[in-house]
Amino acid sequence: MRRREFMSLVGAAAACPVLTPLLAKAQDRMPSVGVLTGNVVGDPGAQMRVDALRQGLADRGWIANQNFKLDVRWPGPSPAQQEVQARELVAGAPDVLFSTSTSTTRALRDATQSIPIIFVGLSDPVGTGLVVNLARPNGNLTGFSLYEHSMSGKWLSLLKDMAPGMGSAALLFNPESAPYAPFYLQAAHQMENRLGLKVTGAGVRTGTEIAAVIEAAARDGSGLVVLPDGGFFGTQSQMTIALLAQRRVPAIFAVRFYAVNGGLMSYGADLTQQFRDGAVYVDRVLRGAEIRTLPVQFATRFELVINTKTAHALGLTVPNRLLLDAELIE
Repeated sequence: MRRREFMSLVGAAAACPVLTPLLAKAQDRMPSVGVLTGNVVGDPGAQMRVDALRQGLADRGWIANQNFKLDVRWPGPSPAQQEVQARELVAGAPDVLFSTSTSTTRALRDATQSIPIIFVGLSDPVGTGLVVNLARPNGNLTGFSLYEHSMSGKWLSLLKDMAPGMGSAALLFNPESAPYAPFYLQAAHQMENRLGLKVTGAGVRTGTEIAAVIEAAARDGSGLVVLPDGGFFGTQSQMTIALLAQRRVPAIFAVRFYAVNGGLMSYGADLTQQFRDGAVYVDRVLRGAEIRTLPVQFATRFELVINTKTAHALGLTVPNRLLLDAELIE
């Protein structure tokens, strides 16, 4: 063999990546990823996070509709619709499933025990019965969790710092999209004496019910903790934030998006970053990694965001101890 021919063969071999099981399958068909959200089409915060997933995969060489198929479903917070969409996704036999909430993860788990499922944004996957072993998941699920239920005490403490005259607070949630809410409420009750607050739960399913809770809080001088919503409040955020301002009710959210868009304050992990992290796990599964080798990871970095314009409109002064730690939105 002449040297030129030999060097051409070497170059071709170097340019060809080693094929792992799923990549090898691409010779016969394009790999696919199915995404089940708890949000509706048009939710700007949810779309931004899905875009982060798409970009995270692109950064690792996966370009949607070029070398893999990406099927994103938007059933909204309805468990019934999530179950329907989960079964449809599974019927398409994707190589990986990606879930964005507790309820959508349950829907996918009930639909398949074999296709790998990567979740993000969950609240305590052990407490909700989705995962048994965090270090070595023994089913077909793993991923990234945002909060433990003790976080409700932190939200209440921050809200009390912001509104020291507040004597009571309600934890606002949708029972269908936030089945973990009772755990948060139980942890919140343990903080009542320490914070000098009377804490109640407020389950809502419609915008009208949200408005009724806000009106009651305005009459009682209460504050609100809006729990991780599983997609429900994304469809109600504009109305909720506007009514909170109108009725001068202090509220804290778990997701930065709401504070940036007019809510008083938020405290939580970077949810968008979890979608990027989730892309890493999706990439590893597509390249042949097994779920049991991918431990469940918890968020370790949290940020406090305060909307100073909203604080001033509510007649609140941001205390110095919060100013030192917060990102301020003016």
